Amino acid sequence: MKIGLFGFGKTGRAVATAILNNKEHTLEWVVRKTKTLDHRSAPEFLGLPSSEPGLIYSKDDLEEVFGDERLAVDAIIDFSSPDSVYEYADYAMQKKVIVISAISKYGENEMAKLKELGAHTRVLWSPNITIGINFLIVAAKVLQRIAPYADIEIIEEHFKGKADVSGTAKIIANHLEKDVDDIKTIRAGGIIGRHEILFGFPYQTVRLSHDSISREAFGNGALFALNSIQSKENGLYTMEDIMQSYFNLAHESA
Repeated sequence: MKIGLFGFGKTGRAVATAILNNKEHTLEWVVRKTKTLDHRSAPEFLGLPSSEPGLIYSKDDLEEVFGDERLAVDAIIDFSSPDSVYEYADYAMQKKVIVISAISKYGENEMAKLKELGAHTRVLWSPNITIGINFLIVAAKVLQRIAPYADIEIIEEHFKGKADVSGTAKIIANHLEKDVDDIKTIRAGGIIGRHEILFGFPYQTVRLSHDSISREAFGNGALFALNSIQSKENGLYTMEDIMQSYFNLAHESA
């Protein structure tokens, strides 16, 4: 599939790298806020050998990006900002372009726009689009349903300079209906990012954990999401919607 990418900060560049290293998809263009890298090649900028165009445009160039049929894409992956949905929504609705959004938080108006978009094409939104974190959340919800009496603790560990409680940890807490104020935090040098859910049972414990190693994980998650909703009907999906089908381990006996 031909992909257009919104966002080219640290995470956006890692996502671009993941797309360029994937043989099933091509990176057609990248849109970023400023004109600093206008019309440069993303593969060249990232130092990757690739024949894919991946031309970089600024948001001032959107009329050119969406008006030139040679730049047409099958999917847009968004790692930029909440207001970007307004910039590509009309194009995505008209052209039936799949949208994968990894924006951490939307306001009510932006969510309404995303739902409107889902009435015309396939849309997936996930505040943390890594496969590991979303598996962790669904697995924890399954275990919580099995043993609602278990004690649950959420622990997040990050690098020393991170001041706030992890947004991902708050998402986990919300999914498990736990108070975000009870999240345990650890800050220490050498840690990139770790989330753990501890289930305390009588006479045993279960620990579900996820370690962040590289931002490319966001790109792999976005591509997993894209591949997963290609065959689905129009609508607004979450990573949980996709993950749940993999938890059905029932099989017919031979």
